[in-house]
This record gives sequence, C-alpha cells and structure tokens, in this order.
Amino acid sequence: MESVRGTPWPRGVQPSAPGSRATRLELFYDLVFVFAFLNVTTALAGNPTARGLTQGLLVLALLWWAWTGFAVLGNLVRTDQGVVPFVGFAATAAAFVFALAMPKAFRDLPGGLPGPLVFAVCYFVIRVSQVAVFGWMVRYERSRFRRFLPVVPVLAATGFLLVAAVLPQRFADDRVEQVVRLALWLAAIGVEYGSGLVLPGTGWTVLSAGHWAERHVLIVLVALGETIIALGIGPGFTTGLSLSWPVIIAALLGIAVVAALWWAYFDTLALACEQALHRTRDPGTRAALARDAYTYLHLVLVAGIILLALGLKGLLEEGADPSTPTGGLPLPGSDQLALYGGVALYLLGLVALGRRVLGTVRWPSVAAVVLLAALVPVAAPLPELLALSVLAVATVATVVGQTVVDAPLRRDVREVALREQLASEAEQTAWRRHHL
Repeated sequence: MESVRGTPWPRGVQPSAPGSRATRLELFYDLVFVFAFLNVTTALAGNPTARGLTQGLLVLALLWWAWTGFAVLGNLVRTDQGVVPFVGFAATAAAFVFALAMPKAFRDLPGGLPGPLVFAVCYFVIRVSQVAVFGWMVRYERSRFRRFLPVVPVLAATGFLLVAAVLPQRFADDRVEQVVRLALWLAAIGVEYGSGLVLPGTGWTVLSAGHWAERHVLIVLVALGETIIALGIGPGFTTGLSLSWPVIIAALLGIAVVAALWWAYFDTLALACEQALHRTRDPGTRAALARDAYTYLHLVLVAGIILLALGLKGLLEEGADPSTPTGGLPLPGSDQLALYGGVALYLLGLVALGRRVLGTVRWPSVAAVVLLAALVPVAAPLPELLALSVLAVATVATVVGQTVVDAPLRRDVREVALREQLASEAEQTAWRRHHL
C-alpha cells in the first residue's frame, strides 16, 4: 500500500513499484508459515473436539493476520533492500517462536514458560515490527490519524491476548475460565479484522496488484503443500511400517483430492482475480477488493485446506499397519467431518471469491458443497479407503463440471495471462540484452 504522494522516503527504505512481484526474501518468510500450518494441524489432531476445533481456528485467524502483515509490508516497500531485511529477520524469528507456542496458546503446561503469555508477546513483536516500518515511512505525515492508526489495533489486540493469558487463570470455575478466554480472543480478532474495514477510507491502496495476488496465491500453495506433508508423514509411517497397496491407493486418492483443489483455484480463478485487481483503478475500490477477496476470503481457503490436512493426517499410517483390515477402518467422526468439511469449506470459499470478484455464482461448486454435506453420514460407516474414494470422485467431478461451465471465461482469462507473460518475458530479455 502506498504512502501519501510527496512524502519523503527515509534512508534505508525503498518504495515498491506498481509492477513489483514477490521477492525471494518474502518466500523465506513463508517457510516459517509452513511449520506454523503444520503446528495448527497437529494441535487440532491432539484435541479433536468442538472446543479444540474452535481454539485451532482462532489461532489460525491470528496466524493469518500476522502473515497478512508481511504481505502488506512487501507491497509497500522493497523487502530485500536497505534495513528492511533485518526487520524481516527479527519478525521471522518471532514468528517461529509464535508457531512453537501455538499448541500452548490456550493452556499453560507445567514445567516451562507460560504458553499463552509467550504466544501473546510473540504476536506483539511480529505486528509491531511490521507497523514500525510503516511508522518510519510516514513520520513526516502531518495527519496524526494516519501516523498512529496502524498501531491502535496492534496494541488493543495484544492487550486482549495478554489479559486472556493471565486473567482467566484466576477463576476457579473451568467453564467461566473458558468463556472469558474465548471472549477475549474474539475481541482481539475482532479488533484486528475490524481494522481492515477502515482501510478504503484512509487513502491507501494496493500499490502492486501483481505482488498482492502473487503473495496470496503462494500462501495457498504453501497450505496445499502442508496437506501433502500431513498425508505422507504420519508418525512412524515412513520409518517403522511397511509399504502396501492400500497405502499406495490412499496416497494416490489423497493426491487426487489435493490436485483437484489446486485446479479449482489456480487454473482460472486465481488468474481472473488478479486481472480484476489490475483493472480496478480507483484506490478505495481497489483496497476494498484486495481486502475482501484476498485478506478475508483467502483465509477461508486456507482454513479448508488445514481441515483437509487434519482429516488426512495419519491415514497412511493406519493403512500400513498389518493389523488393519484391507480398506481400513471407518474414520473417526472428527476426521470424517474434517475431511469432507475441509473440501466443502474450500469450495465455499471459491464460490464467495467468484461472487465478490467476478459477480457470478459458481453453481457446480455450490452443488458440490451440498453434496458433500449429504455424503458425510453416508460415508461415516465406510472403510477409510472407500470414504476417501468417494471424496476424491466427488471433488474431481466438481472440478470437471466447473471447468466445463467456466470454458468461455477460462479461455479469455488464460489468453490474457499468456499474452502478459510473453510480453513480460520479451521486455526482460530486451533489457538483459542491453544491460547484462
């Protein structure tokens, strides 16, 4: 997002440009979030209850907002120039400790540092390091509102998290403690996400639509990669258990589901969203579109992928166990809901994304969400391999149907994307020919 025109830039910070793309340093930041997504899945698997699911999704919401701060920073300044890399390294270190503390964000285990407090402090360090760069940039800005606006939600949200880490432990009633802590977490998340609603009215805009879209596309890819990791490294599978046909079949079915989800987003919709953002010239309208389509709705996509990873976690390990019947045992209810619910949530996110950006309803995906909800009780008693097969068939069929319906849009969008790619390659080749 760009600062006010005419504002002098401080030494050590270089502004980004409308044609900028993601830097390799930003990809380095994302490595920490690969681990963080894995930790969210692990925490959900360790507490497969409604309470555990709620807590896991709340942690994911704050994790996503912390990542969004890196995306905003990279859209505003060149993250690999000047002093910004050092700020990024410090924030990345805090993000790694933040990820380590996530499984203990709601409970303090004996014999170590207080997990909730460490979680809150690390979140504060991450967010302050991000807004500090912005504050440094606009230190000459006359409007105190613009200078101090980014700091307010950070202080308020962190305050709620710190109170949630300390205050509920004073209640003797466990139920009261849970309610108070949940209310404080919801307040923290409400402050952060609510602050995004005021962005269009501040004069800010997304400086580089290509960078903004690319960062969010890449983090969805990171989440899909985490799903493959969750499928393949169930505890003890790769080292202690045998390789069998049920394991191979389950692996192929899992990859089929993940590949279908990749196609559903990346083949056409991701390109169409980026092109729509490029075509949006009004700063306020662009900021609102970037906020709704990417900051908010892409969280739905990532949450769906995390739930799918939860359902797949350990599936291969059980299939490799010689004592498991051919086809596997029926999945536990929580895994079944995560497996089908994760895909349904992902498709629902794509429906909302298409409606917000393109103004159309993706009816095949809507039908698939309804179908998956209806299939949950049907697949509950089925062996896990058969339940996964049903999910794979439903997902692939949905993607095929959506692709057929989107054929005209797909042809136009992909043709524009190819022309843009060829033009960019030609321009870069010409520049290198003259300067390198």
